[in-house]
Order: sequence, then C-alpha cells, then structure tokens
Amino acid sequence: MNQELSFFLSGRLLLQEEIPFPLQDQPVQFLQGVFKEKNQYHCARCGNHNDELFASFPCARCGQMCTYCRHCLMMGRVSECSRLVCWTGSAPIKREDGRLNWEGQLSKGQLVASDAVVEAVEENSEWLIWAVCGAGKTEVLFRGIETALQAKKRVCIATPRTDVVLELAPRLQKVFPTVGVAALYGGSPDRHKYSSLVVTTTHQLFRFQEAFDVMIVDEVDAFPYFYDPALQFAVHKSRKPNSALIYLTATPNEQWQLECKLGKRNHTKISARFHRYPLPVPQVRWCGRWQKAFIKGKIPPKVEDWVKSRLASDKQALLFFPHIDLMEQALPIFQQLDPHIQAVHAEDPERKEKVALMREKKLLLLLTTTILERGVTFPNIDVAVIGAEDDIFTESALVQIAGRAGRSADFPDGVVTFFHFGRTKAMLRAIAHIEAMNKEGRERGLIDG
Repeated sequence: MNQELSFFLSGRLLLQEEIPFPLQDQPVQFLQGVFKEKNQYHCARCGNHNDELFASFPCARCGQMCTYCRHCLMMGRVSECSRLVCWTGSAPIKREDGRLNWEGQLSKGQLVASDAVVEAVEENSEWLIWAVCGAGKTEVLFRGIETALQAKKRVCIATPRTDVVLELAPRLQKVFPTVGVAALYGGSPDRHKYSSLVVTTTHQLFRFQEAFDVMIVDEVDAFPYFYDPALQFAVHKSRKPNSALIYLTATPNEQWQLECKLGKRNHTKISARFHRYPLPVPQVRWCGRWQKAFIKGKIPPKVEDWVKSRLASDKQALLFFPHIDLMEQALPIFQQLDPHIQAVHAEDPERKEKVALMREKKLLLLLTTTILERGVTFPNIDVAVIGAEDDIFTESALVQIAGRAGRSADFPDGVVTFFHFGRTKAMLRAIAHIEAMNKEGRERGLIDG
C-alpha cells in the first residue's frame, strides 16, 4: 500500500476526498484548505488572497457557514474545513535510463541555448531562452531533459494551453522512449499517473507541491499565465526548494527585455529559425469597415481576394479574428466560398478534431481566435489577421501569429497579412520586432542571404 500511495501522492497536493486510499498511519501531512491570517483569507492550493474571490456557504460537512476559494473552484471546492494532503515519505523510484533517442542536429543558435539549459539543470539556476517563433525551442530542451532524467531528477514542462500539451507530449515520448511521459490537462487520462517527465497546463500545477527538480515554463508571456499571479504561484509551489527554473518565449515583456539588455537577467537569445531562413515580415493592408461588411453578409473585398487566392492554389491558411461572436457571424459567409471552411475557439467542443484536420491537410482554411496564436505548427500555411487594430492583438500576439508561417524548412516563405481599419502601435512594433530579429540573425550568421 505504501508504495502504491507514494506513486499516487508524491509531489502532489490533493483534496482528501480525491485520494482513493486509506491514509491512516501513512507518511502524509494535512493542510487546512482555506485559512485566515492577519484578517485575510488565503487558499493553500492556489495562493489566492483576494477577498473578492472568496465566498461562504452553509456547509454540510462542518455544519457552519464555511468560506471557500472561488479562484480554483474548477478543480474541486477548497474550503475552511477541507483538508489538503501531501506526501512526506520517500519519493518513488522510477527505473528509467532517461536516454535521448534523437538523431537530429541543432543549429548554431540552438546549440548555444541547449548548453545553457544543461548548465541551468546542473546548477539549479534560473535561465530565459528568448527564441524567435519556429527556432526549435523543443529541441533545445532535449539535452537538458536527458541530463536531468539521468541524474534521477523529475522534470516538468508547463504551458498555458492544452493544445500545446497535446502537441508536445507525443514528441517527447518519441525521443525519450523509456520514460512514460504524463500529459496533464482538464480531463486528462494521465491525471493520477506518476512520471519523471510531466507536460502540463499551468492550471494543473495547483495539484502539485515541491514535486519537480526542473521546472520549464513555455510561452511565459502568454495568457493566462502572465496575467494571473495564482498561476505564477503554482509554478513556484510545484518546484523543489533547490531546483532549476527555465523560461521559454519568443516575446518577453518590456521589463524582461530591458533586464536582458542591461545584463540583469540570465538569458540566451536565438534570433533566427533552425532552417536559416528569415522570419516572414507581415504585410499591412487596409480593408475598410470590415465589421460592417460582415453585418451586411459580405466579406471585405481585399480579404475575399486573399481567401480566394489560397483556395484556388490549395494553400492552407489561418485567418485570425479578434472575437468569437464576430468569427461565428462571419463563418457562414466564408462557407459560401467553400463549405469546408471551419472556425475554432477555446470553448469549441470540436477544437481538437478541427486542429487535427488541419494537420492532416483535410481543411484548407480555418478561422480562429487567438487560441491558435502559438504552440501549434502546420508546415505550409499563410496567415492573416482580420481587424488587426483590435486591442486584443498586442505586439506579442501579432508576433506569435506571424510566427505560424514559414516554420518548415521545406516551406519557409509563408505570407503574413494584417488586414485593418487603422494602423496601431502594436502592429508597427510587431513588424519592427520581426525585422530586428531578422537583422540580428543575419549579423550573427544565423540566416543565409
């Protein structure tokens, strides 16, 4: 029983009712789920201490008005009378050699970053990998992960989005065939699987405590991680006190960019893609009052020409919309051009299937919200943004969207177009960001031509 429970509970922080084993005489510690300190409520699971995110209810368990945390309610209610359980016994032993099975070659830029990751793992230090979209950040991690696994360390790769988990886990399983990679997200079948290599959404880290020797946070600038202190709390809570912390992003925020420039943040910069072609620079095209066009049941002429051109040449494409309602309103109009055109967003129950159809090249054009701005790769696509002036399209979002094109060495010349009703600073900064990376890549000899 002790060994079985250790595999189930080691490194985790779970509600007592989530544990299907008797806990009597077991090496576990119980924590009060919600507690009051200095007249302020705190959630032991997600770190929430915002009064507006707590509420009270008449509790059948304790028979009193009981305060619970609303912030992490989707993972099961944590209240004042809830008990969270963590393992205090020895960690389970996984008999895996952790060797890397990959015959690929790293580019010059990737190799420098790979060495930095290995050093961070060995020294339990903090490091930022600042790499352009399509630089091959996953491959940069391989040797560092191997170093950790062979030292019997436990590794976590955390990312804000389920799509990225679903894409990344099979790739890692392929190159680390002796390790049972766990993929964690809402509804995951691996939910209770113990693994030395975990790929997870940042939300699932609420269920862990001091579990990992190496914490890798992918797309550290992405929503919701960057905007949610509780998710940042979850990352740090899930690390062991002496552990490595590695951040990955193509678009660090302004503060981090300044720290890198001033030498105040350890980082490695990869300013070119592995295939040595430049990043596609977005074209900016005015398309008039595009929202009014859709209300009238029409596609703005320049957008329609762009779509017809892709359909005629059998070229796959993504068309990004700022809001779900606008996209769903526009979908039937686009389907008049091709009935197979689909749309996808975060709450779409068929989201995984539609992305799979794109990967299988069974869809030519997919309308999407910013849910596909990062973390997914289609080898040969063009990309456009409709309403690029909308506030949701920040510099970071536009750089990431542009980064969907030209990722494959076989098709490095994807076209990126920003359709707009007025240029914004975000659009101009995104273009300047991409041009600056291309310039630096050429100066460092990372781009041919």
